[in-house]
This record gives sequence, C-alpha cells and structure tokens, in this order.
Amino acid sequence: MRLPPRFFFSMRSVEGDNTTRAAGRGLTLRRAACAALVFFAAASGGCGGGSGSGKPVRVTVPQGASLGVAADSLAQAGVIRSARLFRLYSFVRRDDRAIKAGTYLLRRGSGFGVVLDALRGGKGLVHSITIPEGYALSQILPLLTGRLGVPAESVGVAVRDTALLHRLDVPTPTLEGYLFPDTYIFPDGTTARAAVATMVRRFEQVWEPGWTARLDTIALSRHDVITLASIVEKEARLAEERAVIAAVYMNRLRDHMLLQADPTVQYALGEHQSRVLYKHLEVESPYNTYKHAGLPPGPIASPGRASLVAALYPAAVPYRYFVALPDGHHEFRSDYASHEQAVRVARKVWDSVAPPSHEESGRRDAERAGGAGQAAARRPRSR
Repeated sequence: MRLPPRFFFSMRSVEGDNTTRAAGRGLTLRRAACAALVFFAAASGGCGGGSGSGKPVRVTVPQGASLGVAADSLAQAGVIRSARLFRLYSFVRRDDRAIKAGTYLLRRGSGFGVVLDALRGGKGLVHSITIPEGYALSQILPLLTGRLGVPAESVGVAVRDTALLHRLDVPTPTLEGYLFPDTYIFPDGTTARAAVATMVRRFEQVWEPGWTARLDTIALSRHDVITLASIVEKEARLAEERAVIAAVYMNRLRDHMLLQADPTVQYALGEHQSRVLYKHLEVESPYNTYKHAGLPPGPIASPGRASLVAALYPAAVPYRYFVALPDGHHEFRSDYASHEQAVRVARKVWDSVAPPSHEESGRRDAERAGGAGQAAARRPRSR
C-alpha cells in the first residue's frame, strides 16, 4: 500500500519569498523615485548635464562630511538649486557615500551629474593658500609644501629660479620679498614652480608703472624699495605709522647712520627669537643693520602694498629715532637727547607691563650711542 507523498512546510521558503518581494518593491520604489527626480529636476533645471555657466565659486567639503552636508553647502553657494533633490539624485545613483573632502571650484547652476562626478573624482579640487603680509620665505615654503602636497625640495628650487631672478633683476639668490602676500587658489596638481610663478606675477601686477618713475626721485632701485618696505612691514603695527617709519630709515640712510633695525637681526639669526637681546646684535651677517651700513642685501619678508607705498612715498618728517610702546605705537624723535627721554618714559611703561629681564637690568648702562639702544626683552625698541 502506497502512502501519499509527504508535504513539508518551510518558514525559510516563506522568508525568502518575502525578501524577494521586498527587494522587488525596493527596486520599484527606487525606479519611481528616479522617475520623480527626473521630472522635478527637469522642471527646475537642476539636474542637467552641463557644467554651469555661472561664476565659479569655492565650496569646501570638510573631512568626514556627509553628502547631506556637502549638498547644503553646494546649495548655499548656488552651485545647485536644491540640496534635497541632489541628495535624492545621489542616492538613486548609489554615489552618496563616496565623495572626497576638499575645496572645490565649481560653477553656479551646474548639473547634478557634473557636481556629483566632481565630488566623487576630486575634479575641481583647489588649494587655497593665504600668504600674510610680512611672511618670509622660511614661513611661505612650508605653507606651499603642505597645501600643494609637493616636496619641500621642489619649492626650494622654485624660489631660486634663475629665469625669474633675471626677469625681476633680483641680485640675491632667492625670490625673498617678491612672492606677493595674497590669497591664492591653485588647482589640484599645481607644481611648486607654477605656484611661485603665479605669486611673482601677482607682485608684477601690483607694482605700478608710476612707481618705477618714482625710483629716480628717491634715489633707490626697485630692489631697494622692496627691501625697505619689508623692514617697514615688520616694524609697523599701526597703518598710519608706515610712512613715518619709512621716513626714519630714509633719513638715517641720507645721514649715513646705521639703520639698526631689529627685524634685520631676527632675519640674520635665521630663526625667530621672542625677544632680541644684546648678544643677538653681534651676529655676523650682511643683514645685521647694527653692524653694516645701508640697507641689507635684500628683503627680509614679503611686504604688502601699503608698505611698498610707504617706502616709495615716506612722510615728510625730520625724525631719525623711534621707540616702541606696548600698545604698538611708536614715539618718534629728531634728536638723540629727546629720544633718550622718550626711551626712559617708554621703559617705565614696559616695566609696568612686565618686569625687566635679568639681562636687561644688568645692561641698562650699556646703551649704544646713535639711538639704536633697546633691543632687550620687553624693552622699548628704538632707533
């Protein structure tokens, strides 16, 4: 006698069917979402394939930021019209988790596809580098190396480019002072040579033709002006004092006096000192204006436009000395006797801010003749 066949009921098969159905429903929903996206994007013009015709703008995607955060930034900058539609578009394309952090230069009104491809492939990535006024090459080079991701050696070679040195008629071995302080946007992959050339071109753009005509009047070369401007840049704390400080140094040059500028000593030392002490004034270097007459061989930093103007058009004042006060302003004097009085007053102000250092208190009677004087810690700087 045959028994009827057995029937088995498995929950696994039911779960499998449910999973298949769910996947099918998910696919259907995805397709529906895509269709809806295309419809709305077409209506708004936000999902085109173009790269946009608007003005390029910078958009920064922070490290670890989600696509949602990026979409909000893109919408605020006007690159895309709708952050929500862009997120949906990226979800449908399954590209919502593969964006690269960085700063991008994108055009306003760009299509979703173009923007998403840029974020995924790093297309349009740029590097923003700000060179502050008064920065020396020793500070600029690490910035370029770090931001551009280029070897330090290549930057060192770039600032010694003989073609650029010849074009600018620079007598020193490097382009110190000629990399104009500004904010630069460099595309990803920019070489050190290209970046340095851009900064030099910026200097050439800032330098006005009328300034060249002015050189004969003040009896300085352009290199001399940039050198003087770099000292003014390092000395001045108040904008209105730039031209006066430049005048002090010009007057000292005409009178064949040592410039005795503390920033040149800092440069000669090759490393920043929080305070210039008397022992530092003995450093042997052509940049030490406490020892060598005239301007140093070249700039000690990159001066901004205001300092260049001050060096070209110094104030019509008789001052030959100045001393710094804690609030950043300087007291200017024409003769050494009145300067010494200003120094004594300034010293009291400095001492009220912080006690004098041991070295300073031991050398108060060792003031130099000629007005250079106070180069000790927390001591009034004077010329």
